[in-house]
Amino acid sequence: MGGALTGLLLILSVLVTQQLLGAPKYLGTSTAYVKVAGLIERAVSPETVATNAYYQKKKPGIDWKVMLVLGVPIGAFIAAVRNREFRLRLVPDRWQERFGPSPALRAAGAFIGGFLIIYGARLAGGCPSGHGLSGMSQMAISAFIVVAGFFAGGIPLALLLYGRKKD
Repeated sequence: MGGALTGLLLILSVLVTQQLLGAPKYLGTSTAYVKVAGLIERAVSPETVATNAYYQKKKPGIDWKVMLVLGVPIGAFIAAVRNREFRLRLVPDRWQERFGPSPALRAAGAFIGGFLIIYGARLAGGCPSGHGLSGMSQMAISAFIVVAGFFAGGIPLALLLYGRKKD
């Protein structure tokens, strides 16, 4: 169901943005972080943002992608509460089994992982959802190569970090 709804969202996002903006803007989220970072930086140092070539290309602001990034955790929270699966915990069970109960270690791991993901996404010119969903839906060969790379790197890393689950 989630995959089908994501596919419909992808189609809808292309159709709507093409009608509103005159050119297709594909589903992806890493640019949202850049736009919000630009807003925060502009509050601290407006002259830096005004003269930064990257922010001229990726204008700071709130758009539908920022709202999508905000909506995902809100929707997940609503679904977890509705399904009675929500429980507050600082350290997920699977992490605790492998690395212990330290909330500080979990926070450091989440921060480092998040930083690497967004850095890689900007370095690659887009995030996994942008390359994977949008690129593959257009049958772009580069997207298939990138997604194969996600799995080629992600599976061994997950096994290295977490090992195989014991039944």
